[in-house]
Amino acid sequence: MNSRLFAITRKEFIHILRDPRTLGVMFLIPIVQLVLLGFAATTDIRHLNTAVYDADRSAQSRALIEAYRASDYFALNYFVSSEQALGELLDRGDVRAAMIIPKGYAEQLARGEMAQVAFLLDGSDPAVAGTANAAAQAVGQAQSTQIIQRKLGVEVTNLGGIEIRPRVWYNPEMKSSYYMIPALIGLILQFITILFTAQTIVREREQGTIEQLVVTPLRSWELIVGKLIPYIGIAFFNLAEILILGVILFGVPIRGSLLLLVVTSFLFLLTTLGLGIFVSTIAKSQQEAMLITFMINLPGIFLSGFFFPLEAMPPPLQFLSYLIPLRYMLIILRGIVLKGVGLEAIFSPVLALAIFGFLILLGASLRFRKSLE
Repeated sequence: MNSRLFAITRKEFIHILRDPRTLGVMFLIPIVQLVLLGFAATTDIRHLNTAVYDADRSAQSRALIEAYRASDYFALNYFVSSEQALGELLDRGDVRAAMIIPKGYAEQLARGEMAQVAFLLDGSDPAVAGTANAAAQAVGQAQSTQIIQRKLGVEVTNLGGIEIRPRVWYNPEMKSSYYMIPALIGLILQFITILFTAQTIVREREQGTIEQLVVTPLRSWELIVGKLIPYIGIAFFNLAEILILGVILFGVPIRGSLLLLVVTSFLFLLTTLGLGIFVSTIAKSQQEAMLITFMINLPGIFLSGFFFPLEAMPPPLQFLSYLIPLRYMLIILRGIVLKGVGLEAIFSPVLALAIFGFLILLGASLRFRKSLE
């Protein structure tokens, strides 16, 4: 090897080895990508949360319920006494599917008529709705075949059976753009605020200007807030930009309150700005800040339900998703934009986001203040 080339290569290796944190992040990123893409990147839905309204309450209706319970696709976790209760569960996102067995179901089967069963599907996630629709039809057809087989040899002229009638709510055409564009708001807010907040403070430290700010009469909280306000403004401009272009270019409906959307977005910004401040206290360079930001954003993308449904993930990853603030923001965004729900339907994710935002921003601010001292 050329001696000059060898010298510069050796010098670069020494620089890398002198920064063990960056080196560790570089080796850790492939492992995180492997785990997340290997386990989270799947659309194979199993044990989908499902509600049941059995208005017939007969042996035949219970047999149908047991047929769906026996399948791997549906987890019948809610049994309600009215269709209104089903709607509330779907609005809150507690269930993704709901089955309605009408009164007179058993009598229709006994008369050899085709009994209709309604299946309500949450169309805010087209992948989940499509899989649930196919599974509901498959289970219904299997149960219908069993009923017909039991009738064969008794009365062939009137065989009856079951007809599953799917109804897709919120996104009847199951357009993927309706699902992705509200989620892009949360992802872009997170990416921009964490990355640029961390980098701007690290850049001040690299250039030595942070010390000049510290010796001024500025209080530490004034320095922090002054640094963050421009990025809050940019984040809300991006929010408006995505909403307007989403409506104009993709026809995405905005069914809920814009004021509620702005307030909840501000709560989410508390978490992302706090994470940006936290990264700035760890990173020693802008390159390191970018790598750490990437490490924070990567789990957020895959474990929040942005690309892949949470129901398709293994239970350990589903548990970890509760620690991802973006998960709650996506529920809020899709609830307001697509479902048109109010605060009562998204109160739980809003409360979780407020708690996350307060704790993260408080802890990051204290750490940043200590690093200034």
